[in-house]
Amino acid sequence: MTAPVVVLLAHPRPGSFNHALADRVVAALEQAGVPVRFHDLYAEGFDPVLTAEEAYTSGTRAEEFLAAEPDPLVRRHREELRDAGGLVAVHPNWWGKPPAILSGWLDRILVPGVAYRLSAAGGAPESLLSLRRLLVVNTSDTTEERERTLFGDPLDAIWRRCLAPYLGEPEVWRLVLRVLADAGADTRVRWLDEVEGEVARIFRALPQGRE
Repeated sequence: MTAPVVVLLAHPRPGSFNHALADRVVAALEQAGVPVRFHDLYAEGFDPVLTAEEAYTSGTRAEEFLAAEPDPLVRRHREELRDAGGLVAVHPNWWGKPPAILSGWLDRILVPGVAYRLSAAGGAPESLLSLRRLLVVNTSDTTEERERTLFGDPLDAIWRRCLAPYLGEPEVWRLVLRVLADAGADTRVRWLDEVEGEVARIFRALPQGRE
């Protein structure tokens, strides 16, 4: 049985190129026979803001508190991520980070007892997820040379080094489409085709659970 893939879109403007990319990702997964759990975070009105209790509760009490999450949308996202074998995140590069709504999604979904458990304060996380593959698709208006020379590609560090250990150490792929502001229609069509091909290649034989 093929494990489902969660697809996250984080762009506030309907009709954006990020929306076109997410549509192509979903279509490619469905064409490959992969179950899709798609979420347009802005369209859903996902609340990215942690409460004081969520932010400052720790230890076993945190897991008990978070398990009683009252927001049905947050509960749904957590449940779907627990069951997923893959994750695709589509978002622009804004100041070297994801849009605030996606950062808040990470805050509220990757929580103790859902995504990971820590054996000791500051210790290595024990992932509770079964993600095998992670694909991040970014649009950017910064050239690759400027990104790496001046900034060191912080988005790659966020997804590959900071988040992957809490996702179960999945294989990580990242596509950066740049410079979006200068891209004409032909280039955008080529990018859409490239993303479709990569999705088909990466998720074609996604197994159920851990390999």
